[in-house]
Amino acid sequence: MKKVSLLAPGPTPVPPRTLLAMAQPLIHHRSADFMALIGQVREGLKKVFQTKNEVLTFCSSGTGAMESSVANLLSPGDKAIAIRGGKFGERWTDILKAYGCQPIDVNVEWGRAVKPAEIKELLAKDPSIKAVYVQALETSTGVDHPVRELAQVTKDTGAVLVVDAVSALGAYNIPSDEWGLDVVVSGSQKALMMPPGLAFVSIGPKALEMMKTSTLPKFYFSWAKELKSQGQNKGAFTSPVPLFIGLLDVFNFIEENGMQTLWAETEVKSKAFKAAVKAWGLELFSKENASPALTAVKVPENMDAQDVVKWLKDKWGIFIAGGQDQAKGKIFRVAHMGYINEFDTLQAISAIEMALAGLGYSFEMGAGVAAAQRVFGEGM
Repeated sequence: MKKVSLLAPGPTPVPPRTLLAMAQPLIHHRSADFMALIGQVREGLKKVFQTKNEVLTFCSSGTGAMESSVANLLSPGDKAIAIRGGKFGERWTDILKAYGCQPIDVNVEWGRAVKPAEIKELLAKDPSIKAVYVQALETSTGVDHPVRELAQVTKDTGAVLVVDAVSALGAYNIPSDEWGLDVVVSGSQKALMMPPGLAFVSIGPKALEMMKTSTLPKFYFSWAKELKSQGQNKGAFTSPVPLFIGLLDVFNFIEENGMQTLWAETEVKSKAFKAAVKAWGLELFSKENASPALTAVKVPENMDAQDVVKWLKDKWGIFIAGGQDQAKGKIFRVAHMGYINEFDTLQAISAIEMALAGLGYSFEMGAGVAAAQRVFGEGM
């Protein structure tokens, strides 16, 4: 019997109580009941983003929120820095080009984090740069970029800082207002423990001012349109009612457990898994700033990481992720965010051990499980 287990960095498992909440009879998206629900969701989003600013919700994947942060801030020909340390950093360049903007690519070695001093130098040399686009967590490499330090760099310039926190938000502390993050985008299917389908954009004062001068085309992803509608507890277009109901339940779940408790649990799961990797004699793909939200693991040179991914899926219904682009076949990635507990993590470690052994890697079976158990034991 195979029981599907989601341990990839998205989508992550959804709490059963949230699935039940979304199974309620549908209500109309223009009804008073739904408007009241949107009001509660808006307040919940502000708590999770740690901001007093408006957080818009779009019915899309996180990429929709990324696209909106180009379409609503820039004009044709505008220059913007795209920090490219992985697959999703490269996506910023693709979006900028699609809208006729001029990306200034900062290529960071995969597995490393950007150096804020490099961005500071670029902004000083060219004050016409309008924005800096970066990932809080580069999901393809398992590396956290120093967004707090980048905010200090952009603070006194004409450029806004736009942070992709699709995988990071909810997994660890990202205080939008305290750090001065101008725009933070995220999605529902990662640490927020929801199915895919909702994207979020937190918009600070500096970004709101820049929005007023943007001449790029926008329709569905118009911030101005959604700010007006959501300010009245309505969506500009048809809202995915069950997803909003589920999101409100997740916010209640977070409130009951405590956001800091969830961050601490993510940190412990990450430490336990990384201890297992060390016990196997393998290396992390992230050479610095390894994220607590997920772990990217390098496989031995004579092994294809996709075989590890396939082994877990085919034999036991356990979903982890492989590498992308230049990292394909070289790494596998395991999530620690959201509705994943200690025993889910131990299950993943045990299954990976059997896959590694089955694929011919020589190591002490059980070493990773024991190393992780010791970490979890210390946290009890």
